[in-house]
Amino acid sequence: MSVDVIVEEARWEAVGLAALAEPAVAATLERLGLDPDLYEVTLLGCDDARIAALNGDFRGKPAPTNVLSWPSEERGARIAGETPLPPEPTDPELGDIAIAYETCAREASEAGKPLETHATHLIVHGTLHLLGYDHERDGDATLMEGLEVEILGKLGLPDPYGM
Repeated sequence: MSVDVIVEEARWEAVGLAALAEPAVAATLERLGLDPDLYEVTLLGCDDARIAALNGDFRGKPAPTNVLSWPSEERGARIAGETPLPPEPTDPELGDIAIAYETCAREASEAGKPLETHATHLIVHGTLHLLGYDHERDGDATLMEGLEVEILGKLGLPDPYGM
């Protein structure tokens, strides 16, 4: 597997973003029955200013957010709660993910969890988006959140939605 990590915000280096990325992406692909050795993901570790600009450019929402993703192709399920179509092994590029340091750090602090744990969750979340999972419709959200809990559990991390 190839996870190309680009760190624009130096504070991600101290968190070990590159070391978090590969196991998070691999666990996500493995859970979905995909061979991690066949696929590529690019992860950008940036700051709030950069992600706000990206969010404005691509979603018309010029404000910071925790994570954005750009799948290489549309894979979403047509019916809410159904599993999206898997990627073709002949097209190894799944897409790109961006994660914002300040927003991620603030959310982790507010939730009382380590930044590394929250960042790992957001990488899993972004990878699922690359694979066509979403949370806009209730059935899709239930499916996606269940997968996140399961994948993070296999990585030894707690349920991010648990109280």
